Amino acid sequence: MGNGALSGAVIAVAGAGGPAGRAALLRLAEAGATVIGSDNDPERLVEAVDAARYATGGATVTGDTVDLLNLEATRDWATRIEKDFGRVDGLVHLVGGWRGSETFTRTSLDDWDFLEMLLVRTVQHTSLAFHEALQRSDRGRYVLISAAGASKPTAGNAAYAAGKAAAEAWTLAMADYFRKAGGAEGPTSAATILVVKALVHDAMRADRPNAKFAGFTDVKDLAEAVTEVWEKPAAEVNGNRLWLTEKP
Repeated sequence: MGNGALSGAVIAVAGAGGPAGRAALLRLAEAGATVIGSDNDPERLVEAVDAARYATGGATVTGDTVDLLNLEATRDWATRIEKDFGRVDGLVHLVGGWRGSETFTRTSLDDWDFLEMLLVRTVQHTSLAFHEALQRSDRGRYVLISAAGASKPTAGNAAYAAGKAAAEAWTLAMADYFRKAGGAEGPTSAATILVVKALVHDAMRADRPNAKFAGFTDVKDLAEAVTEVWEKPAAEVNGNRLWLTEKP
């Protein structure tokens, strides 16, 4: 693991217990990074961390149960990572959730309240908690996973699309911070957005063997794209949407 493209990097993954998080933990560890995952489900997080360790032959993959809806707890997590490992080179935001409605007129604002916490508040807290450490890194990256629906909302997805759009705007504001901090020489750290239509994984295919999942991104391909963000210059990815599906 020590000779991978991300050898020496320290990367945090928020939402590490889900299928996309598990894939990201594994791929980042394979690339040589020290990976620290968080999830609000301790059992799911332990399973994800153990799976990544086992598959990579004992790479440094750890997990912390962190309430990302609590800003101070999130800041404590960022501080602890930098203290324990000496640096923070990345935060991958994979906290997700979805609620929708049959029509626009049946949209429930309770769905917005739920999604605003998961899709927006966790982005706010992780970005505010990690931005200084990422700026101190010579290859800091904040990676948000977003959805094509943020750019072209549908009637039944108003709350979800609005949440994703707000998360994107917040991330782009962070990118402007990195741009300004870099001055005339350009940014050394970056905030970027990976855009998918939706995600698919092996269990979904097993449950729906006849489904085509057209335009969906496999979580393994997403994990590869996340890793590749570190292979590109900061100025190339900072403030940009990197599309993994067709633009709407």
